[in-house]
Amino acid sequence: MPAKKSKKGPTKGSGGKGRRSLEGKSGTLPAEQRHWYGGKQRAKAARRPASSGGQPPQAERRRPSNSDLLVGRNPVVEALRAGMPATRLFLANSLDPDDRVNEAARLAGERGVDVVEVSRAELDRRCESNGQPDAAHQGIALQVRPYQYRAPEALLDVALESDTPPLIVALDGVTDPHNLGAIARSAAAFGAHGLLIPERRAAGVNMTAWKTSAGTLARLPVAQATNLTRALEGFKKEGLFVVGLDAGGDTRVPDLELATGPLVVVVGSEGRGLSRLVRETCDVVASIPIGNAESLNASVAAGVSLYEVARRRAEDS
Repeated sequence: MPAKKSKKGPTKGSGGKGRRSLEGKSGTLPAEQRHWYGGKQRAKAARRPASSGGQPPQAERRRPSNSDLLVGRNPVVEALRAGMPATRLFLANSLDPDDRVNEAARLAGERGVDVVEVSRAELDRRCESNGQPDAAHQGIALQVRPYQYRAPEALLDVALESDTPPLIVALDGVTDPHNLGAIARSAAAFGAHGLLIPERRAAGVNMTAWKTSAGTLARLPVAQATNLTRALEGFKKEGLFVVGLDAGGDTRVPDLELATGPLVVVVGSEGRGLSRLVRETCDVVASIPIGNAESLNASVAAGVSLYEVARRRAEDS
């Protein structure tokens, strides 16, 4: 009678059988070589450093993109007209062309910018990944390099070399890029030579600001100051007067005698207004006479004040 087989299974240890069973078999293929891996996944896996176990280093993951996406027909055309460095123009293939779209395509071709036709869904995806609302692109988007700020001294040179009295708009802690774009639009409309913004704790020139400015940021230089108060003091040494806007100002904007001279108009932040050091640097703090409202939005206050400056200068000329 044959002996019964044990039901306990193999005893501890395999005597090397497990190791021998693997001999001659190849290792696991890298992810980018697996035929079942999607194209985008293969490309992504191929870019991973081998020494990090498939994960890019922390510094690599946090590195900012070297390009931005400018969306909307007016901003795109204005940027191309101004010769803003661009690498690619995206057009939705279901787009109904108009004069602005045709001009954008022509300017892109003349400047050697790649024109790429994509589906509207693909353009939506690109805009979403770049922080832009899907509906904002109007079927057109321009891939541009990050904005190049000027030094405050360079902005001052532009203003001093102009045929009109220098007019610079400084923003003291304005954090909303919509306000930055709207102020840029008013500044360009009323003859300002440029904007001065702080380097930290303030809105910068991003795609939201570009869109709100309707492309005027392509023509209006913007300088960034590491220390706004110090930059304003430097402007004063060159003969410019500094006027801050504040509801509690001791001079009304319509009565501002300094409007016809070389001027810096300082717009305070949306909440607290002018900071203490900037306020102390101002030659005059001016207010806008208003009715029942307690205060005005920063961009509205800038627009009203710049209009008054332009009006006074026109009367004086």
